[in-house]
Amino acid sequence: MKLKNIFILATVLGAFGILGYLYIWYGSAFNSNLQGWDEKEYIYVRETDNFDTVVKTLTPYLNDVESFKSIAEQRNYDALVINGRFKLRNGMNNYDIIQALRDNKPTRVTFNNQERIENLAGRIATQVESDSIILLETFLNKTFLADNNLTPENVLVVFLPDTYEFYWNVNPIKLRNKLQGEYVRFWNEERLKKAEAIGLTPVEVSILASIVQKETVKADERPKVAGAYLNRLKIGMPLQADPTLVYAYKKYTGDFDEKIYRVYNKHKEIDSPYNTYKNAGLPPGPITMPDKNSIEAVLNPEQHDYIYFCASVDRMGYHEFAKTLAQHNANSAKYHAYLNRAGIR
Repeated sequence: MKLKNIFILATVLGAFGILGYLYIWYGSAFNSNLQGWDEKEYIYVRETDNFDTVVKTLTPYLNDVESFKSIAEQRNYDALVINGRFKLRNGMNNYDIIQALRDNKPTRVTFNNQERIENLAGRIATQVESDSIILLETFLNKTFLADNNLTPENVLVVFLPDTYEFYWNVNPIKLRNKLQGEYVRFWNEERLKKAEAIGLTPVEVSILASIVQKETVKADERPKVAGAYLNRLKIGMPLQADPTLVYAYKKYTGDFDEKIYRVYNKHKEIDSPYNTYKNAGLPPGPITMPDKNSIEAVLNPEQHDYIYFCASVDRMGYHEFAKTLAQHNANSAKYHAYLNRAGIR
């Protein structure tokens, strides 16, 4: 009888022990354990990071570090840390935190208005794991350039401004190839035929588009500006594009952050292949990253006889177009008088 009672007591105590363990485990797994986390930020786990690195990052925000470690070990996260960019929320329990650290979702990578391939690499580097040096080396890889008939000066045309989806830890070669693939798809048969009709290659179209884009911020005026530049090319006249002088000057000084509000004769004397006053034809590469609107403007130029154009005083942001040099000089004198009155140097 006594043995039976002892057995029953042992069974009851064992059951309570199991229940106690389950209660403790449930609490460790499902009680809120994250607080003070800036929910606008991500936790970044790099390829070189391990479980200890993750714990060190999270420790300031965990109510109970040991319970997190325990659940992580039970779920084998400590041995299989996934690198990537992850979103956390305050109030998460250990189970949710580990689930979030395994949910490597794509990130949106956006870029536009980059003047140089170096700027593009820097911009993308703020949105993915790879640093700008690695990205730049990947973009300027000699084999990649040779295989696609590109040069370090014109490779920027391959990267069309847009928003793309990548995993934060995307391989830089995979990133580059996907962007280059989008460029290839953009140049469909219809666009290739239009480029051929105006006597330009796709790369040359993009180079001219970059000049058009810098020349006018008004999208509705770009086909007209493109038409004028194409008219100059047809008659063998230098493009004489002021935006190329600004680029040449920045390249000469090495200061691409400088703001230049007015072009002077001294800028026209710069010895540079980007000086389209001294050199006929197109420069060796784009002076900015042309967007799709600017490319379409060059592929679908307005048909007219204008050769010259000058910034308008009466319609700010637009230009006054002229067929003769005399009319252009009159428009130019009016604009320069405005600049002088406004004290723009």
